[in-house]
Amino acid sequence: MEKIFHGNVKPRDFAKALVAEFNHGNLRAQQLGGGQEIVVQIGTRHQRRSGGQTALTVTLEKVSDGVAVEIGKQSWFGVAASLGTTAISALRNPFSLLGRLDDVAQDIESLSITSRIWEVVENVAYAAGASFELSERLRRLVCEFCDVANPVGEPSCIACGAPLGHAQPQTCNQCGFVVKSSEENCPNCKSRL
Repeated sequence: MEKIFHGNVKPRDFAKALVAEFNHGNLRAQQLGGGQEIVVQIGTRHQRRSGGQTALTVTLEKVSDGVAVEIGKQSWFGVAASLGTTAISALRNPFSLLGRLDDVAQDIESLSITSRIWEVVENVAYAAGASFELSERLRRLVCEFCDVANPVGEPSCIACGAPLGHAQPQTCNQCGFVVKSSEENCPNCKSRL
């Protein structure tokens, strides 16, 4: 899922926070690229002795007056296999679970990475004053009859008087995607508007 944060925030702001949060312990994080598009890869360390392997990619891309953040698909096969092994071992011998408690804790930590990423991203956006709402610069709509820019909320064009009610831009409250007033569901996250 992609979320768009409008405001004075840059991809590197998010990248620095993500690497700082996830590049320690059993996890590793690295930044690739720079400028307009940055990719942050987060995964379990190769030298890890227990627990399943997991990895995901966060794409940070500069958009008009903001940043689009998208989390790529995560590899859960190692985590699922590790948890499955623990469950089978516990069925055969319940005391074997005691020896695998660290593995289980690490697997559960891996499963919560996505929610932790969104938490870090939202904290960075909040600190920078960014939100899902359109920035002031983007709060303009162009009259389809005379091509004059009008402030959002104007009922009719300030130049020609044509009605503007159907053209008012808005954003999704869940992901910040710019949607048309005629849409009932967000085309990005599918939530009801």
